[in-house]
Amino acid sequence: MKRTISWFGTLALIIVIVAFLWTQRTHAPVVNDIATPPDVTTPPTQKLSADTAQTATLMIEVTSPLQNAQVTSPLSITGRARGGWYFEASFPIELRDANNVLIAKTVGQSQGDWMTENFVPFTATITFPAQPTGSQGMLTFQNDNPSGEPQNSMMFDVLVTF
Repeated sequence: MKRTISWFGTLALIIVIVAFLWTQRTHAPVVNDIATPPDVTTPPTQKLSADTAQTATLMIEVTSPLQNAQVTSPLSITGRARGGWYFEASFPIELRDANNVLIAKTVGQSQGDWMTENFVPFTATITFPAQPTGSQGMLTFQNDNPSGEPQNSMMFDVLVTF
């Protein structure tokens, strides 16, 4: 009699373990263990997003002002950025002095349908107080990153002279 109870106990224990493992398997997350790294040679003519671009230079092109341009207030800013640079058709732009002190900020505004991976023109105007003649500053173009996650943040700088 003891032997029969022992066999039933062992069988019941095996069934419980199998059932537990089966339920864990069905609730486990699916993981794709084959990760394909982004192609670092992707030319800018292909569709890119903030997730797949290796540098901000593949995501944004500033046509005005150019590097080292002499600027005055109000400053008109133009260029083009891929749709992934925008969120709700805009992105932040900051102007800082040579000591990295914030002088002014504005918003780059899409001039077309930003819901694309292609380039979309943008414009902005930034108004700032007079700066010492000949001093330098930096215009920083930031992709709009609603997630707030640092790995999703990209910046592009244009050095300017006042």
